[in-house]
Amino acid sequence: MAPDWFTRRAGLADSVAVITGGAGPLGGAIVRDLAANGVRTAILDRDEHAAHTLDQSLGDAGHDTLVRVGDARQPADLEDLFAAVDERWGRLDTLVNVVGGTFRAPFTDTRPKGWDALIRANLTHVLHASSLAVPRIKDGGRGGSIVNLTTIEAHRGAPGFAVYAAAKAAVEQFARTLAVELAPDGIRVNNVAPDYVPTPSLAALSHDEEDPLGTPEGLGVAIPMGRAGRPEDVSGCVVFLASGLSSYVTGTTLHPDGGTHASAGWFNWPGTGWANHVPVDVLKGHRP
Repeated sequence: MAPDWFTRRAGLADSVAVITGGAGPLGGAIVRDLAANGVRTAILDRDEHAAHTLDQSLGDAGHDTLVRVGDARQPADLEDLFAAVDERWGRLDTLVNVVGGTFRAPFTDTRPKGWDALIRANLTHVLHASSLAVPRIKDGGRGGSIVNLTTIEAHRGAPGFAVYAAAKAAVEQFARTLAVELAPDGIRVNNVAPDYVPTPSLAALSHDEEDPLGTPEGLGVAIPMGRAGRPEDVSGCVVFLASGLSSYVTGTTLHPDGGTHASAGWFNWPGTGWANHVPVDVLKGHRP
């Protein structure tokens, strides 16, 4: 158990957080870790079964929580959630934007309808949720935190995911700018950009049943730390950014990715070691 002085320094107990997409694998881990630190959580998720399951488990554990089934891409659903938070607790300290999604396709095979869907799923709801959260956090006069989940694809080329990567990069730049605007109010805005954290939605994007990232050998090549990410790797970053432990951190991005952002195209090939090219034996078909 953390010492009392450290818990007080984190300052999360009895604060209130809104988490969009809070019932999925990543969102659920974030909600549970925030709740474990004494945060009262308000969750919006369109997966009815997952939302009800999370609501029950949090209630059974004695956490003060508010769960709504709805779609963060729909302004009315977001507005209803924030209104419910006003009625329930009368304060807001933290916003965590988890909702996102994509599909794989070459850009020239996509159409405006698909672009619009990707932008709504990854950017527009962040703008709307932030516009609802900021005045409420300001009214509290205590400062607060906004945390957006982005992706490593916001920081590198992403073949097959051009519009998704562009939307996530837009969230990154939005956060930097908003961080500067809100700094005088003590409201911090940051991002968390994971890479490979296996979830059902990520698995659905795989076009290869023998995806090398699904094997220990492949993970050892592609990820410097040699393992896939876990939801708690992401949630730990969110809890830090929501807490007073990061009170001087704003306009930045944490990368819980096992080193893939840092490696920037370098791979740890078996028998060869680190290289920024494909070794000859691999090209000849001796794949790891």
